[in-house]
Amino acid sequence: MLYIVLVLVLAALGLLVTALITASSLWAWVSIGLSVLAGLILVADWLRRRRRAAAPPAAASAVSAPAVATPEPVEEEQTTLIPASGDLGDPADTPEPEPEPEPEPADASAEAETTPDSDPGVEDTPEEDAALLADLEDEVVVVDEHPRYHLRTCSWLGTRDTIPIGVGEARQLGFTPCDVCRPNAALAAAHR
Repeated sequence: MLYIVLVLVLAALGLLVTALITASSLWAWVSIGLSVLAGLILVADWLRRRRRAAAPPAAASAVSAPAVATPEPVEEEQTTLIPASGDLGDPADTPEPEPEPEPEPADASAEAETTPDSDPGVEDTPEEDAALLADLEDEVVVVDEHPRYHLRTCSWLGTRDTIPIGVGEARQLGFTPCDVCRPNAALAAAHR
C-alpha cells in the first residue's frame, strides 16, 4: 500500500513541476487529483488496520491462518538453569541469617557523626536569642538541599560545598540552626 502511495505522490510532484514549467493548469489539476487519491488510499489503509486490530483474536487467527495441516511438535532440548547461590540444597536445610541489631545512638550529635548523609538535629534557641539573631547579618553557611545553617567550623560540614549567607536571611528563608555547631548560641554570645 505504501509503495502505491509513494508512486502516486512522486507522480503528483512530477506533474506539478510540469504544470509550473508549461503554465498549464490541466497538469496542476491532475497533480491535485493524484495527491487526493494517495490520501484516500492512506485513509483506507488506516481504517483497514484499525478494524483488524479491533477484531477479536480468535476471529483474526481464523481469518489469517491458512487451512494447512499442522506438523507434529518437535521436541526441543530442554535448557537447565543453574540455580542462584544458596538455592543448591533443600531450603529446609539452609538456616536463615539472623538480622544484626542496630546500635542506638546516645544523642543527636552522635547520630550526626555516625551517619554523615543525614542532617544534624535542630538547636534549641531561647526566645531572647532568637530576637537578637533576627537582626544580625553575621555570616553562617548553608549546604544546598539541606535545611540547617552552620558555623564555618562545624564538624558536620566536612568537605561539603557551602554557601555563605547572613544568619537573618537564613532564618527568613526557613533554615534552622545546626545542633552540632550550635550557631545561635555562639552568635548570641558574641553579640552580648
